[in-house]
Amino acid sequence: MKSILLRSLVALAVSTIAFGAQAASYNTNLIVNGDAESGVTGWTPLDEFNPLFMAVEYGINWVQPSEPGPADRGAMMFAGTSGFGYSAGYQILDLSANAAAIATGTQGFQLTGWLGGWTNQGDNAMLLVSFLDSNGTELDVAQLGPVLPADRDNLTGLYYRASSGFLPTATTQVMFKLDMERLVSTDNDGYADNLSFVLTPVPEPETYALMLAGLGLVGFAARRSRAAR
Repeated sequence: MKSILLRSLVALAVSTIAFGAQAASYNTNLIVNGDAESGVTGWTPLDEFNPLFMAVEYGINWVQPSEPGPADRGAMMFAGTSGFGYSAGYQILDLSANAAAIATGTQGFQLTGWLGGWTNQGDNAMLLVSFLDSNGTELDVAQLGPVLPADRDNLTGLYYRASSGFLPTATTQVMFKLDMERLVSTDNDGYADNLSFVLTPVPEPETYALMLAGLGLVGFAARRSRAAR
């Protein structure tokens, strides 16, 4: 079922390309409401059978402020919807205005987030980032999580995860999908907070020239050093 859902979301992504879109900013979190402080604003339910996750307050029923998690956790976090084995949401980022930079193959990204669960239960959260071309074809995927009980020493809490890389050269859109899976009991205790996707600046052509010149000088100095022996 998940593969069918993914194809449907990809088709939706292609149909929602914005005309005249502005280039996405560098060093800015491009995930809308990745910290749950605005509830679930910015996130769309996967479909009618898989409800959207919840935004809940830190506290005794979830992760307490004293338990592992981000230092700047704020008041809210994401948790799976109780009574459902799977809850998820997605959002789509249009990067068509960044096409020239992406086409160089040097457009980097940094993906970070805090994921976790409840004690020794296997409920978990996962953040998937799909890089799509103009036809909606998935070019590559970046992933955070899941953070399983063994990764948490069977403790309740949220734990930092990070990934980085370069966008495929044909990328025009990015789809973020956050899902929580319930494996134990009736509560879906997959947790997430402070999700972030950042584009890093593309090096200027002058930077490459300086790098190459620097490498050339290093090689020249090494040759002179060997010749002087």
